[in-house]
Amino acid sequence: MAEKLPVVVIGMGRFGSALALELARRGTEVLAIDNRPKIVQALSGRLTHVLTADATDIDTLRELGVDEFYRAVVAIGGDLEASILATSILAELEIDDIWAKAVTHQHKRILERIGAHHIVLPEHDMGERVAHMVSGRMLDYIEVDQDFALVKTHPPRELVGVPLGETRLRSKHGVTVVSVKPAGEKFTYATPDTILQYGDVILVAGSIEKVERLADRT
Repeated sequence: MAEKLPVVVIGMGRFGSALALELARRGTEVLAIDNRPKIVQALSGRLTHVLTADATDIDTLRELGVDEFYRAVVAIGGDLEASILATSILAELEIDDIWAKAVTHQHKRILERIGAHHIVLPEHDMGERVAHMVSGRMLDYIEVDQDFALVKTHPPRELVGVPLGETRLRSKHGVTVVSVKPAGEKFTYATPDTILQYGDVILVAGSIEKVERLADRT
């Protein structure tokens, strides 16, 4: 198994603390940093390395050895100036893989310009995901790329009782069933011989418009 590289997480708000705790749970060494002593104290029993420090000061981050990390996450959301400063310092320290949380699209553009390699918009992305589920018949929705999504739904009537290879699903609808979960069982890979039943749950991949259209047929 490949060694998990340690990660610096700056900002222990709801997003940052949830991220740091989940990384630690998965066996990744985490250095968590926040400038609020009460927050740090609350997390001290749950994270091995959590420190009170000013992440907008380059000398402080050097003293903490942040410049030796390959990957860092700026999870600051409420203080845009601190978010931008911390991200720019990580770029100056030549961190190879910088992730940053943005709260607006303008904030996202600024973070990209100053050196963040990956931008996350948690509130926007979750709102968009829930909107897709509320407005249609999807059980879950994940946008994988700009115009490509993975949808969890039930099979439309036209797919039930017929081997997937005979449905011409890809040529007719431009999507692919990649996995199926029969009632009471676990997900398995779908094959051309897979026969879907009512009550099954399927994962469908394709362009956003086409997977939405198929989900609406259920």
